[in-house]
Amino acid sequence: MATPSSSSSNPTTYPSFRYHPRHPSFPYTARDFQRQDESPDTDFYSAPRYVTHIDDHAISVLSEYYAQNLPSQGRILDFCSSWISHFPKTLEVRAVKTARGELGREEGALEVVGMGINEKELAANPILKQRILQDLNEQPDIPVEVGTLDAATCVVSIDYLIHPREVLESLRARMKKGGTVHLVVSNRCFPTKAVGRWLRVGEQEKLLMVGDYLHWSGWREVEVVTVCDGKGDGGGWFGMGRPDPLWVVRGKNVDG
Repeated sequence: MATPSSSSSNPTTYPSFRYHPRHPSFPYTARDFQRQDESPDTDFYSAPRYVTHIDDHAISVLSEYYAQNLPSQGRILDFCSSWISHFPKTLEVRAVKTARGELGREEGALEVVGMGINEKELAANPILKQRILQDLNEQPDIPVEVGTLDAATCVVSIDYLIHPREVLESLRARMKKGGTVHLVVSNRCFPTKAVGRWLRVGEQEKLLMVGDYLHWSGWREVEVVTVCDGKGDGGGWFGMGRPDPLWVVRGKNVDG
């Protein structure tokens, strides 16, 4: 089984808490997932955006988190992907070599599958071995062609999914036993495309809401990890402001 990579002999300890179910059944209704802009997402994202949606400090700490928590070999799905996946250098180098055919499975290849809705952005992401063009709001199903996965990531995009339970259920069906999903959450979004309830609740409730998504789609050992608390300085434009806060809500594909 693939094991997490590590870029340091002194790994960072992240504050975290275990999610506990709060409701007897999935608590959300169609109204919670209504959006200000219900036009097709393929129209909204038709032009490539070669920008980052979190600041440089957040990108740096996310890469460090990935270095400690993603497998160094195997197969990873980056869904709602774009031109950059924020993987640490160690994983990026291995994934690029794999994508170029320079590293095989017997040599410890790291295959990264990117799923998104902008073809040009996916084409510009060098770590992707496989690219799948799919709007998960129109087709809320992770297709069989992603293969058998060791892990999955989704960066600041879970708030845009209008069928999160269906997506995460289908993701679990593609995941090896013991595989993990890492849903990255910040306080940035395109408000017209975020689901309605996301805009009506505070940060803590957003994190618990994502925990609900995971639990009610069958994931277990759900945790909320604080990767950056947004305090201090070194973030924002030119490192002159507070950094973007960043959390990971994660779960594991285990019985229970």
